[in-house]
Amino acid sequence: MKYPLTFLLLISFTILSCNGQTSKNIKTIEPAAFAEKIEKTPNAQILDVRTPEEFVSGHIDNATNINWNGTDFVTKAAVYDKTKPVFVYCKSGGRSKQAAAKLEELGFITIYELQGGMLKWDAAGLSKPTDKIIGMCSQEYSELLNTDKKVLINFYAEWCAPCKKMAPYILQMQKELADKVTIVRVNADENKTLISEMKISELPTLLLYENKEVKWKHSGFISEEDLKKQLQ
Repeated sequence: MKYPLTFLLLISFTILSCNGQTSKNIKTIEPAAFAEKIEKTPNAQILDVRTPEEFVSGHIDNATNINWNGTDFVTKAAVYDKTKPVFVYCKSGGRSKQAAAKLEELGFITIYELQGGMLKWDAAGLSKPTDKIIGMCSQEYSELLNTDKKVLINFYAEWCAPCKKMAPYILQMQKELADKVTIVRVNADENKTLISEMKISELPTLLLYENKEVKWKHSGFISEEDLKKQLQ
């Protein structure tokens, strides 16, 4: 059966829309390409859309903080030149994706979003090295593994939606499985040095150790049922 061209175009458009590929103004790129684009762009407009507290703890050089969760994001973003490229990032990509969509809505022509946010930026070794240890050091982390039981490390953040969804049953498992598994939750924002050293680039991330060796690793949401299967 033959279909008219307009019908085929409509189907193609629908497929692209479902895949989130309709925007020609927003380009989500990995850290190395993001850094290269910034370097090649004179007076680059770089927007850090995290909270002020996150921004102060470390940010990309020459970035300006405009909190996506604040009440004045649109007002502050509107002062930038819409005809020039704008670079946007957050911690892991969730807020920057929303911010990029809003910037496009405001009329910005070229928007570069950092894929994976600062987590992937740090994991790629693009942050400036520092001697300051923030939170747990690697030696303290190793001491967590000094047990005959299995050890489950849960890297999370308070702003992370999947982390929040998983928190209740992980906390419950801490109590229910205490005789078999030691479950430790590590706040990524409070332990930046460890996160960087271990190249944790997504949240939540789960690491299951046996005899100090990683036996299983998972990034992203996992259901209570599936997690319990791994801990059996």
